Amino acid sequence: MLTVKSSANVRLWRNWAGNQQASAQRVVTPRSADEVVSAVRQAAEDGLTVRMTGTGHSFTGAALTDGVRLAPGRLTGVRSIDTATRQVTVEAGLPLHRLNALLDEHGLALANMGDIQEQTVSGALQTATHGTGRDAAGLVSQVAGLELVLADGSVVSCSRDERPELFDAARAGLGALGVVTAVTWQTVPAFLLRAQEEPMRWDEVLSRLDEMAAENEHFEFYWFPHTEGCLTKRNNRVDGPAAPLPAFKHWLDDRFLSNTVFDGINRLSRRMPALVPTVNGVCAKALGARTYTDTSYKVFTSPRTVRFKEQEYAVPREQLIPTLNELRALFARKDWLISFPIEVRLLPPEDTWLSMAHGRDSAFIAIHVYNRNPHEEYFGGVEELMTAVGGRPHWGKMHTRDASYLESVYPRFEDFTALRDELDPDRRFANAYTTRVFGK
Repeated sequence: MLTVKSSANVRLWRNWAGNQQASAQRVVTPRSADEVVSAVRQAAEDGLTVRMTGTGHSFTGAALTDGVRLAPGRLTGVRSIDTATRQVTVEAGLPLHRLNALLDEHGLALANMGDIQEQTVSGALQTATHGTGRDAAGLVSQVAGLELVLADGSVVSCSRDERPELFDAARAGLGALGVVTAVTWQTVPAFLLRAQEEPMRWDEVLSRLDEMAAENEHFEFYWFPHTEGCLTKRNNRVDGPAAPLPAFKHWLDDRFLSNTVFDGINRLSRRMPALVPTVNGVCAKALGARTYTDTSYKVFTSPRTVRFKEQEYAVPREQLIPTLNELRALFARKDWLISFPIEVRLLPPEDTWLSMAHGRDSAFIAIHVYNRNPHEEYFGGVEELMTAVGGRPHWGKMHTRDASYLESVYPRFEDFTALRDELDPDRRFANAYTTRVFGK
């Protein structure tokens, strides 16, 4: 029986950062694709829109609705595991951390990941979540098939062989083409990663950036604003043996310093902003070099308990160094006091129509502020810089771009909106965010 909830406290939904919220007319917790079909058809009869939420790790209004909110907490089944083809089909609401554990039990893994594993598989996929990689791309490039419920209530499957255009569009579709109910992942044999984390100065990182990107399977770095300090991270496959961080070292670095202490630092700097440059300098020095080897997903991901707001843009790879230099120059010209490090990652080209890395080698530049701090001036100044070089905003992170800009940077944007017109002419799956980024 379809679970429908209507109390006010259940209908109100907030995202993880606390910067987005909406109250739905009703909340449905489906346990199957058939129950999603029922919810979509009932919404159509009642003239309501439908959106499925995840765990709220998007900073945009992508999941918001004042109509019917689908809560995926019971849509978490494992439909099939084929160790011969390495294809694994799971339902949309399964969290990534449970998928990772499941794959590991069967000697499998995702080839690449972002650094958070709390999202649902469909939520992470629909916003084109990515990690950093020389050869292995983001989540959209690791999908073999999708099952969706369309606006007319039909259940369809798509892959590279079956409805390939829908597959290329819907892998990063923001739920605007249909409700994803299951994802088939193309996994790889489980592997170990050797992680090397090393502090470097800004000039050294930029002078060696191309070298480190070419020599490592996964390279990224963080710059601490108002300082010369950066932290570089290089992850590469090794045969073993595993040599994970000692339990105390993991707790000290990744739990206590990176979360508990960092949260205290942000609370203090919120009250006393003038301390930010000094504190950033201390943080840059406190995160020393370390090397360890562990199961891939344990290296890719990290706990994140300090709440923040984020903006991220993908720029053409060849524009990375000049863009970073201009970004640093902005700090010299502005009176920004930013406590969060700036993250830089790389990705090869992807073929999904709305992947931020579609058709080009890309560099991702992510900026953050503490979730209780104002962001408008900082995010706006950086966004102006990113859009000047044809940057593409992350679909799940804060930006102000609309369809008129996005169609200029995505070659298949008009194909996507045409498919949306065909599949959802009544905009059953629309909300304010999809209307802004795709048009009415």
